[in-house]
Amino acid sequence: MAFKSLSSRSPGKPAPVGMTRHAPLLGIALKLSSTFTFFIMATALKIAAEDVPIGQLVFARNFFGLFPVLLMVGLRGELGLAFQTKNPKGHLTRAAVGLTAMVCSFTALYLLPLPDATAIGFATPLFVVVLAFFLLGEQVRIYRWSAVGVGFLGILIVLSPHLGEDELDSASTYGALLGIMAAGCAALAMITVRKLCETERTSTIVTWFAASATVLSLVTLPLGFLLPGQAWIVPDLKTAGLLLLIGLAGGVGQILLTQSYRFADASTIAPFDYVNMLWAIIVGWVVFSEVPVPQVIAGALIVIAAGVFVIYREHKLGLDRTKSRRASTPSRS
Repeated sequence: MAFKSLSSRSPGKPAPVGMTRHAPLLGIALKLSSTFTFFIMATALKIAAEDVPIGQLVFARNFFGLFPVLLMVGLRGELGLAFQTKNPKGHLTRAAVGLTAMVCSFTALYLLPLPDATAIGFATPLFVVVLAFFLLGEQVRIYRWSAVGVGFLGILIVLSPHLGEDELDSASTYGALLGIMAAGCAALAMITVRKLCETERTSTIVTWFAASATVLSLVTLPLGFLLPGQAWIVPDLKTAGLLLLIGLAGGVGQILLTQSYRFADASTIAPFDYVNMLWAIIVGWVVFSEVPVPQVIAGALIVIAAGVFVIYREHKLGLDRTKSRRASTPSRS
């Protein structure tokens, strides 16, 4: 897909590997557009979750989201190549982990105010550092360990309103714990994507996830026989529209995210993930009458500062995450 560059670069200076060309302003604009689109999805999801079981929401997100992905891959002339893989087991593992993250994330989004669920999700890049150290043998020095420690302290502050003595066994406690599980699973999914990027095309990773997650999410269909509250429903016109919006917005958001990394590297793009907190506060207040408590704001600011520092250190150390981020699906997407 051709885009007009919004910034110039010196003649002869090559774009980093995996980029179409170096155009940071365009990359940032696409990234911001993706965060807004994902929040359209999150808003529709939170409304629909009042009537639709989580399993059906996950299926709708993946099934309807598959069509924009296939359209993008087709326009790039890679549709025939997108399903060719050297590592089907790796793709299925990535789909299972990503789907688990999605189930936990969607449930947390339903049980918690938007700002709280969003702030907890910021733990994902912190978990990535920890998992990269233990699973990939990546060297992590004192600066990043310190930032990770401070970041998790911020997460504890965000969690504090949901883990007090009066809150235990409440829906918000379960939501907070599921939010942490979602962040950990999303980080593990990013680690699996990083391994897949060694042999697979970005279009292959994105297409396989969308298709595999659609099929795997059908596993939740029989749950209605065991858990009546999780029985899939026949939606009315309004609810069907919300389900369609969830999938299409998620798919379009994924395309915008993927495209953003074609024009700027990860160290430039990644910090704009934290704009999600702004959308969460605005949408939570306007649509759901949710006002974040001071602990959530304070904790989120600490986590954001730690996350930005981690990104800065990775850029300083030359750890380019561009390709793996392009192929990743955020847990809330």
